[in-house]
Amino acid sequence: MPNVNPLDDPLITLVNFRTALAWLAERYADLLDADEQAFIGRFHTLPQPSQALLVRLVMRKGEHFRHSRLAYPEIGCPASAAAPLLALGWLCSQQPLNASELCAQLTKPELAQRFQHEGLKAAWRKPEQLAWLLERYPQAQPFAHWCAALGPLYTLRVRLLCERLRLMFFGNLHQDWSQFVLVDLGLHRFETVELAAESRALGCRSDIDVALVLHGLRDRLEAGEALEALEASLAEVSTANPWLEGRRQKLLFLMGQAAERQGLGELAERLYRPCTWPQARWRLLRVLEVAGRFAEAFALWEQAQAAPRNAAEAQALPRMLPRLLRGLGARPCAGLHRPNPNCCTWRCRAPPASNGPWARRWRRPMPPCCTWKTPCSIHCSACSCWPAIFAPLPGAFFHRFQHGPADLHQPDFYTRRQALFDSCLAELDDGRYRATILARFEEKHGLSTPFVFWGALNPELLKLALACIPAQHLRRCFERLLEDIAANRTGMPDLIQFWPAERRYRMVEAKGPGDRLQDNQLRWVAFCAEQGLPLQVCHVTWQAEAVA
Repeated sequence: MPNVNPLDDPLITLVNFRTALAWLAERYADLLDADEQAFIGRFHTLPQPSQALLVRLVMRKGEHFRHSRLAYPEIGCPASAAAPLLALGWLCSQQPLNASELCAQLTKPELAQRFQHEGLKAAWRKPEQLAWLLERYPQAQPFAHWCAALGPLYTLRVRLLCERLRLMFFGNLHQDWSQFVLVDLGLHRFETVELAAESRALGCRSDIDVALVLHGLRDRLEAGEALEALEASLAEVSTANPWLEGRRQKLLFLMGQAAERQGLGELAERLYRPCTWPQARWRLLRVLEVAGRFAEAFALWEQAQAAPRNAAEAQALPRMLPRLLRGLGARPCAGLHRPNPNCCTWRCRAPPASNGPWARRWRRPMPPCCTWKTPCSIHCSACSCWPAIFAPLPGAFFHRFQHGPADLHQPDFYTRRQALFDSCLAELDDGRYRATILARFEEKHGLSTPFVFWGALNPELLKLALACIPAQHLRRCFERLLEDIAANRTGMPDLIQFWPAERRYRMVEAKGPGDRLQDNQLRWVAFCAEQGLPLQVCHVTWQAEAVA
């Protein structure tokens, strides 16, 4: 039977939108307000062309759409399809447009043709045309008053309502309705997780409002709005939803970083002090240090040193101590310098090239050793712990398009699932893990996951890894990852080498000329040295070119 491309169905977006509305009506019936309930109920009573037109407009950017640019064969006459939407007030054809909005709808030739008799020049650039319009037409007016001969213009009036529905469906505003089509095409595939009623992202109506406010504040921050105004707005936001509170704390941290970049030390301090995001205390220490408030900084340093929030903070604290002691007029103790990683290092020479080409060259099989550029230990352990990662815990999975659990980077991700992880990792102790990992690779291959990069993994590599990497090494690597997923997912060694005949392996961190180990790499190097995992750092120098 020939493969059928879902995009061959011109109504596929409408079908998916109907599915989403039905899902929302079932799952969020108690949270929908009167307008949202009315929208869902009335949508299904509309003629199919009207439904299809509305979905097309919802999925497009902007608020205004010219009739002449709505050519969709499955919809037919846009005026006929728009009539029921206009009657409901979901579309408007008399929305006043100011000169800037008009300029966005018309091309340069259209502007010149419409206003040339008033002095607008066709040779002017678009900004010059806009400046001319703004000076002569300060008042907004409907499109028909501006350009009656160009046909009607429709304004979408239910954009915000549909954004709220999208937020409820996805739990965020980063994914859009096109996600359905990507799945239909097989470009994205997700694990099927049983969604219990208590696993909803938004538990009450106020959660929807808070989520929208936080999203709006993030947009305003990225747009460069004054931080003092954002601080005042964020201070009015409170929530009992742990997931939303985590997003609020991250936004507080990002605002603090922005204040630092702008040299607003006092504002950065105000933002960091109440912030519980893991890196906030370290940034507050830096703010105090830069301000020369060494006594306060040292007191906070002692608190952090007694109970570091994560490995990154524990790594950074010793580096700051000599500076704080000097600032306090004390002489730093000997040995407070940055330690070198306790691992074997070696050097090799390579032809002049960027890191990518010579690193790829190493991937070629070199019997009796073969080298791969991939963190195999994490891939293997993730396959082993799949049931724990995708467990349908409350607040973890909200919809069927999730790459991974929503609380993946929350501090309690591991503790909430500790019994499940312990059960999965127990297979590493009794030998069952090999069969489990190989079977899960076949079963789950291609599904979206935060840990396994399928393009870098194949059965040959997986079998090599299982034959050469001891089970306890797999356990230790994944347990370290679970300690702080956000920080420890990066910094793993570049390469892994296998000696199948000897059933052994070696990880290699390759550094090109002038490059050095970054903090996250140093932490992995130190961990491997402490746990007895074979890792070497290779410093590459360029081979001198032969003189002709």
